[in-house]
Amino acid sequence: MLVLGISEPVWRLGAFVAVFAALAVFELFHPRLERPELMRALKARRWATNLSIVLLSSALLRIVFPAAATGVAIWVAARGYGVFPALGIPPLLAGLIAFIVLDFAVWLEHVAFHKLPILWRIHRVHHADPGVDLTTALRFHPLEILFSMFWKSAFILALGAPPLSVLLFEIVLNAGAMFNHANLRLPPRVDRILRQFIVTPDMHRIHHSVEKAETDSNYGFNLAIWDRLFSTYVPQPARGDDAIETGLRAYGRSEPTKLVWSLMLPFHRG
Repeated sequence: MLVLGISEPVWRLGAFVAVFAALAVFELFHPRLERPELMRALKARRWATNLSIVLLSSALLRIVFPAAATGVAIWVAARGYGVFPALGIPPLLAGLIAFIVLDFAVWLEHVAFHKLPILWRIHRVHHADPGVDLTTALRFHPLEILFSMFWKSAFILALGAPPLSVLLFEIVLNAGAMFNHANLRLPPRVDRILRQFIVTPDMHRIHHSVEKAETDSNYGFNLAIWDRLFSTYVPQPARGDDAIETGLRAYGRSEPTKLVWSLMLPFHRG
């Protein structure tokens, strides 16, 4: 798919690099959690492992879905499948509805990964990260990435989602995930305003708390409405934003920073 003469992978990679670089700089100068033992001793290993996982996941995804979600949308559009073409909904309106529905679909998928034991075994790779920063947003097991693509593809097919809206959704979803996982301290007033509309770092970090009641909250990656709508929104962690403990207690701090261990975690007992 070409947009303004540029292919889908170039748009996505360009957006990823720009957002990653910007957030990496902001994390250096405005960190929320300043923990020397975690930031210095483990950060290099965490980043190496998290970035390796995203590279492996991306490579596998491109093998199974060469053009990713946008390619699915192009295939669907070429055949006129889906609710939108059947009802003759204008492309602009169809794109807006598709964006919102896909965001809800990702929220619902996230809830399922927590509630269903077989899916949680895979998703715990993400939560085992002892720290939370923009690389945590990339730390999803390849099996979860594949499942997510099949899930999103089902909605794209059912809706007949316009390819451009799917491309924009994928870019925003990736950028939003890096933003709300970032170890970033926003001014309180800015955070209060933003979280009325989108998921902020302080809001999503609660989801990475070691406390189960807090882990089972704030599932959103982009739009903030779903957690409020379904009563899964928690505004503040019990220990406060600066003292919150993140990760999974069962796995400690060191093991989750290892690549092979992380990739094999879904197959571990317990």
